[in-house]
Amino acid sequence: MPKIVVFGATGYTGRLIARELVRRGTAPVLAARNAATVAKLAAEIGGAETAVADVADPASVRALLSRGDVLVTTVGPFLRYGGPALAAALDAGAHYFDSTGEGPFIRTVFDHDDAARRAGVALLSAFGFDYVPGNLAAGLALRQAPDAVRADIGYFVAGPGTSGGTRASIAGMLFESGFALRDGRIVPDRSSARTRTFDVAGRPRTGVSLPGSEHLALPRAYPRLREVDVYLGLPAVAARGLQLTSLLAGAAARVEPVRRLAEGVLSRVVKGSTGGPGPESRARTRSWMVADVSDAAGRVLASVTLTGGDPYDFTAAILAWGARTALDGGLRSAGALGPVDAFGLDTLGSGAADAGLTW
Repeated sequence: MPKIVVFGATGYTGRLIARELVRRGTAPVLAARNAATVAKLAAEIGGAETAVADVADPASVRALLSRGDVLVTTVGPFLRYGGPALAAALDAGAHYFDSTGEGPFIRTVFDHDDAARRAGVALLSAFGFDYVPGNLAAGLALRQAPDAVRADIGYFVAGPGTSGGTRASIAGMLFESGFALRDGRIVPDRSSARTRTFDVAGRPRTGVSLPGSEHLALPRAYPRLREVDVYLGLPAVAARGLQLTSLLAGAAARVEPVRRLAEGVLSRVVKGSTGGPGPESRARTRSWMVADVSDAAGRVLASVTLTGGDPYDFTAAILAWGARTALDGGLRSAGALGPVDAFGLDTLGSGAADAGLTW
């Protein structure tokens, strides 16, 4: 029988997803590098089938899957370690979900659209806090203003804590090229190139630009869109600092020996498997996702704000919902998909509400 496999189950986000699946009555297969660690996790959540797999041995990842399965992978940084899981899902004929927030890797997944269609499977990259809420908020705003041609989406978190995996992903993206949607095409665009102010719960908040799944996914569901920008909320001083860091990293990336040296230092300093915020910290965290959609003259035609709690809790809940829905035959088509074209706006909205978002 088809099954859900959580690859990277013993990592911070993987553990949250495994617990959420069990809480929802689904029995996943838990896969990780260390047999003893994954067996301990299985016992902690009340029992589950386990498997050992390592991206250093792609055949072990492929052995996890059969046709019709659903793979949920949290093994990152994805630019460094994500390829074997994606390849395994395509080869096996399994649906694929990942938790990445790394824009260049998201683009890599979308580049496999034709292969996914031929295999009859769906690839859903960045199916977590990065970047399901923005896709949903923009879809709801575009329902109100279907003639809009531009979408600006901002993510804002109060009281955030970050996992080691998140910090490693951020470090890994410093030297990568970003992108944006311009005139209906994906074009190179330096991360942090722009800032924008959003109205967040009655207060102006600053966001700095970054590559997300919305650039790639939204035009498929809303072909009238010509421009899309995504922003991460930061204090103004931090936003300016990130812009400067991005400029320096971009210059370093053009000098290959300097880039290799810097990446090597970062990989040693920023470790991925170092845990994350505990339940008490996550319970205090609040989040807002804002989508403004505009006409060609820049006039905002509609704005939607979603509110939620902790990003990691949302990621676990929405991935568990998405994987279970896919296993039950709830996907609308095959290919590299965004959240809206994968499930439809109303079904996605129901899943996001179940995962803790309100609007």
